[in-house]
Amino acid sequence: MSARKFAMTTFRLLQIAFVALVIASLWPGLPYPGWWNFLVLAAAYVLIAVVNRQSRKGIGTAHAREVAPPVTGRWSALNSPADRTPSHGTHAYGQTYAIDIVAEPEPGARPGFHALWPLARRNGDFPGFGAPLLAVADATVVRAVDEHRDHLSRTSLPGLIYLMLVEGSVREMGGVGRIVGNHVVLDLGDGTFALYAHLRRGSLTVAEGEKVRAGQPLAQCGNSGNSSEPHLHFQLMDGPDPDTARGLPFTWRGLGVPRNREIFDAPVPSSRPA
Repeated sequence: MSARKFAMTTFRLLQIAFVALVIASLWPGLPYPGWWNFLVLAAAYVLIAVVNRQSRKGIGTAHAREVAPPVTGRWSALNSPADRTPSHGTHAYGQTYAIDIVAEPEPGARPGFHALWPLARRNGDFPGFGAPLLAVADATVVRAVDEHRDHLSRTSLPGLIYLMLVEGSVREMGGVGRIVGNHVVLDLGDGTFALYAHLRRGSLTVAEGEKVRAGQPLAQCGNSGNSSEPHLHFQLMDGPDPDTARGLPFTWRGLGVPRNREIFDAPVPSSRPA
């Protein structure tokens, strides 16, 4: 086990220990002040801060790798590295240059955020759910996970609070697989790996060890893992395991890196496999 993997595992164990101590403190006779439990949680986040600091080393020195877009049609970018890095507010899980994209086939086709109601929406209400996701380059599949359910959206204020404070924390304690949900990792060669996260359950068309060609369908856009609505989370990284990898910059051929809220049209690959 690498030092970084050990640190991430310890981080999760400290979080679990904090929850266990809080539950234990509900019984009388605790031999120390209850607020001491928060020292365990503080230690967990000091540890993750150290991991993030190590992840920042080398940031800005790598050249963006050009790859094909992973989708076709009209989409919108969210949490884009064109606006800030780290794009998701953390270097953890190789997310430094990650991007989220949602399908916007026409104005108003995608349900917007509502303060209170509806609390959640079915995935079929979102045009991105089930959209095909394509290989961005000739590559080898090194991870293909298809076991997580697609949950309802979290596109209301109560739903978002639940996602951030409860569901997100539980998923983080469960490991990176619970965060990215169903996912595929491609080895693009030269120490570069592409991660597709939050895929639709039962939609994977590839298996680990399989060779794929650029433009080949891999899976469908879904809403598994730590996701607020059906979307694709895409990133390049320097290893196959998001727990230990560092993020790498990318640019999509013909598109660059769309900015937050920017609408873009990704063309159908001219040599897309049948």
